[in-house]
Amino acid sequence: MAPLPPPEPCIHLETTAALQARKVRFELNRVVLPIGIEGTYGVIRHPGASLAVPVLEDGRVVILRQYRFAVAGRLLEFPAGTLEEGEQPLGSMRRELEEETGYSASRWDPLGAMHPCPGYSDEVIHLFLARDLTLLQDRPPGDDDEDMEVLLLEPTQLDALLASGDEALDGKTVTAWYRARQLLAL
Repeated sequence: MAPLPPPEPCIHLETTAALQARKVRFELNRVVLPIGIEGTYGVIRHPGASLAVPVLEDGRVVILRQYRFAVAGRLLEFPAGTLEEGEQPLGSMRRELEEETGYSASRWDPLGAMHPCPGYSDEVIHLFLARDLTLLQDRPPGDDDEDMEVLLLEPTQLDALLASGDEALDGKTVTAWYRARQLLAL
């Protein structure tokens, strides 16, 4: 996978940090865009994240049904997590996979990166295919506020859910599954 293109510079006139939260910061930026237009734009600054598409030896995928406050409901999502300060994407994903699913992986293939919400956030999510999974005897503790259920789905089941819309999936999961299918030749 090719890396994301480098950012095009704009001229920053003023940045005001409007709100600092646990993992993100909201800023108002007055800038001159590369096309010469001046404006004020809100942006959520995010440290980045990693996501894994975990695939068992029998071909089933490990996926989570997770409660998300912002949408007041549960979504199907591949395991993912926010990068801690100084943490590399693959290191983050190894930790998150173990905490969220109870599996570790010994084979990791990069699936590239994506910008999930470029209209208002600088977040970059690094995508990986995780294979050669081992179920851990002792699952590391996850975050206290995580409310999730681990599911094992056949690829055809996941495809059917995507096609039907019967269950909500988030965009990063859809993108990662599309890219993983290419590598898995499904």
